[in-house]
Amino acid sequence: MIDKANADRRVAVVTGGSGAIGGAIAARLAPDHTVVVLDRRGDIAVDLGDPVEVRRAADAVLDRYGRCDVLVHAAAKVAFGPFDEFELEVWRQVQAVNVESALLLAQAFVPGMRDRGFGRVIFIVSNSYSSPPGAHMLAYIASKGALIGMARARGRARRRPHRRDGRRPGLTRTPAADVVPAEEFADVSAHQALPRPLTPDDTAAVVAMLAGDDAAALTGQTLTVDGGLVLR
Repeated sequence: MIDKANADRRVAVVTGGSGAIGGAIAARLAPDHTVVVLDRRGDIAVDLGDPVEVRRAADAVLDRYGRCDVLVHAAAKVAFGPFDEFELEVWRQVQAVNVESALLLAQAFVPGMRDRGFGRVIFIVSNSYSSPPGAHMLAYIASKGALIGMARARGRARRRPHRRDGRRPGLTRTPAADVVPAEEFADVSAHQALPRPLTPDDTAAVVAMLAGDDAAALTGQTLTVDGGLVLR
């Protein structure tokens, strides 16, 4: 049954919204959107690595809310390992969560965006794609590159009322980054133009801008919000 009480509000679906960056994005979008979190602990619980569950979750969003106006794919699986020992099954798990779920959700929601004349599809990627820290993050970096390619390819679909962007955050203080040594944070901060560690709110602020009406001319782009670490 569709939630008629919020029928006039735009619906924003945020994958990984129970995490630090996804949670900050969900909180920033909440004043102007009905936010639906998709992950294992979300408003609609889903294993994003399982395509059957992802399709069911998309159907549940449309059944319950009637629409998705903004899709933010913030969920990400990270796996580390030596290049010559990296297991194919682990590689596939990373791609399933990071890339394939984004594709399936976009396929489910973009037709409605097109019909309504408004839509945003925003992928949270990583500046590690442009400046890889090492081959031990191969699967993660490759997945982010795939998302950038997807955004660019769909950005070529002109005269469409929806758009896609890649948001590329730098090294950000989150619980998931607890494994990163303090000296690495210090080194990154020292090389940024912005002399402080990044926070999830830095990413959330740019996503909120992209989700609004004023960002209509941005499509198929990758915006790097990393404090000025990687300059172009």
